[in-house]
Amino acid sequence: MLQMMLRPRWVLALLFALAVAAAFALLGQWQIERAVEQSTTVERPTEEVLPFGDLVQPDAPTEQVATAQRVEVHGTFVPGDTVLVEGRLNDGVAGYWAVAHLEVTDASPGGLPVALGWAADRETAQAAADAFDAAADGAEVSVVGRFLPSEAPVAPDEDGDPFAMTTVAVAQLINVWADYDDRPVYFGYVTTTDAAPGLEPIVSPAPEHSFELNWLNVFYAVEWVVFAGFAVYLWYRLVRDAVEREQQEAEEAAAAAAGGAASPSGGASDGAPAGAPGGPSGGPRGA
Repeated sequence: MLQMMLRPRWVLALLFALAVAAAFALLGQWQIERAVEQSTTVERPTEEVLPFGDLVQPDAPTEQVATAQRVEVHGTFVPGDTVLVEGRLNDGVAGYWAVAHLEVTDASPGGLPVALGWAADRETAQAAADAFDAAADGAEVSVVGRFLPSEAPVAPDEDGDPFAMTTVAVAQLINVWADYDDRPVYFGYVTTTDAAPGLEPIVSPAPEHSFELNWLNVFYAVEWVVFAGFAVYLWYRLVRDAVEREQQEAEEAAAAAAGGAASPSGGASDGAPAGAPGGPSGGPRGA
């Protein structure tokens, strides 16, 4: 079999099989790299307070780099635009957020919702919101907190308050802010680190970093490795079949040659030759 493998035809076939196997192996490696890349979470300094204007622009979607980032933003609060958002959990307890309207001054101008704090009941939250609006004098303030993307609006129940809000949805807020026209707006909101008077700080922990391997890519990588091994195995089977076929042909040729040598060469059989006279003396009998 070794002599068969060393024949030029099978050597070229082996080189081709190895090239195919190498290509399959590279594809498997690429799938593994994809699986690892998709499972890697990019570390971001979310707990470092960064300038708000360096991360977000008004009338633009929130990018991943800005999501859950602690920021500092300067602006002026608009009195009368503070609303309550119900059903917000704080350490697992449902309550109310007071969300105010800040006009940004240290970045691109635009409206920005700011969650001022949490209260367990509506009366406390409303009283704190009213007091905050009454104290807003148009002076520039600095707000430090975590920036989060805008939430989707949720329609209230049919028998509920039509103006009730359960999400911090910018598209819904600009419809309740007084005298708000087509001015720019930031599609996100900030939860303040320091709560407004009468409210409790909103629990807004740092985002968790999860690592999850993409098993579909791992499965594809295993498939490519199997294909690579099959390419080499297919070459081996072809060579083995060729060897067995040649051995069978050689055995059949040897059997045919042995059978021809054992057969008779041909000739007359023992006995009287054809045409011999009918008597033992060879002559006619007498009368």
